[in-house]
Amino acid sequence: MKKLLSAVLLLVFISASSCKKYLDIKPVGRVRPETTEDFRALLGSAYSTFPAFKGQLALRTDELIMDEYSEDAIYSRDIFTWKDGSADPATTEFPYQSFYQSIFYTNEIIVSAEATAGKSAEVDQIRGEAYLLRAYNYFELLNLFAKPYNKETASADRGVPISTEIDLEKILAPAPVEAVYSQIFSDIANAETLMNINTYETGKNYRFTRRAMEAFKARIYEYRGEWDKALSSAEKALSLNNELEDLNSSDRKPTDFRSTESIMSLENTLHTSVAKAVFVSPDLISKYQAGADLRLTKFFSKDDSGYNSLKTGSDEFKVTFRNAEMYLIKAEAAYQTGNTALARETLLALKAKRFTPQGYAEEAAKVGQLSGPALLSEILAERTRELALEGHRWYDLRRYGQPSITHKFNGETFVLQQNDPRYTLRFPASAIKNNPNLQ
Repeated sequence: MKKLLSAVLLLVFISASSCKKYLDIKPVGRVRPETTEDFRALLGSAYSTFPAFKGQLALRTDELIMDEYSEDAIYSRDIFTWKDGSADPATTEFPYQSFYQSIFYTNEIIVSAEATAGKSAEVDQIRGEAYLLRAYNYFELLNLFAKPYNKETASADRGVPISTEIDLEKILAPAPVEAVYSQIFSDIANAETLMNINTYETGKNYRFTRRAMEAFKARIYEYRGEWDKALSSAEKALSLNNELEDLNSSDRKPTDFRSTESIMSLENTLHTSVAKAVFVSPDLISKYQAGADLRLTKFFSKDDSGYNSLKTGSDEFKVTFRNAEMYLIKAEAAYQTGNTALARETLLALKAKRFTPQGYAEEAAKVGQLSGPALLSEILAERTRELALEGHRWYDLRRYGQPSITHKFNGETFVLQQNDPRYTLRFPASAIKNNPNLQ
């Protein structure tokens, strides 16, 4: 086992040199990490191993349509048509193993960093980030391969395997959803005692910080419907920085890792392999008010074939958490806790940076008259517009009603029915082959 672990960690240090340039991750030449720098490099590998899959999720939503003439459509067509049982070897599998590779590296850091490299503020920060990255891996795994959170059934609903040990040979069975959340909350609690950096400079903001930790907590509580906690965590994140890109004056996209509203920028949410095979759906485009909503021309471009995204797909567009999401969580949580005035105020604070002055005046008048379900509907519609193609839409559809979606491809019509079991992904065939407990 020690030889196998050493070989794996050596591969980690070698492969770290292939990470994206802006991540500023450097490899080291040791077989086992010993120094603080070694553990930072290992953590860099854990970050870079975290998979880019949000574009695959967008294919399952109402955000995209397939380009039937694209040579790359073969890799995504089964995802677009919800053929989850397809045996077509060309279909790109949803990630599974890469999550557990990232978790494996964080396990090594959590268990060994302090004992090997000694106690220091830097080692504490590294271990704190490892706890949070492990928790984030489990959170994404749950939201891919388990049913949407339901307090009444979470103790029985099948979740995903939990691995907190450095063991490459143990075959684990999926734990219940609530047990996985317990592990997530335990990791976050441990991180809170260790984290000592609020914000990293641009170029290192792919890393977890105290600010990103609060944003992560806000999203977790939102998904679980724990609205008081979601509101508190969103407000804590915004108390450290509440700036938004003003699209009236700024040409920088909010999804740019250099954006003033970036909280954490790890993920490319619409990978090139997907982007080359799709257009933005007319249904999504129709949600932006031409001439008033600046996002229509800032986020999208149009050619003879259709609309394309300008906010995703290239190396500068990396986003995991950003301030606009915190505004939207705050607005949703304020509404759900009965604070209608705060919900309106927060929603309009975001709209002020996304609409022309005249367009905003009209929005303010409209929102000022909204209450009850109509106000919630507007908050959720704003989530759809603001967070388009950033990986949120599939999760939001799962949280709110799991509506029916229709896709057309090559002259055929495909329907994801309301409350369709396919709103929960199957474990990939390769994962089941390696672990029969996932059947």
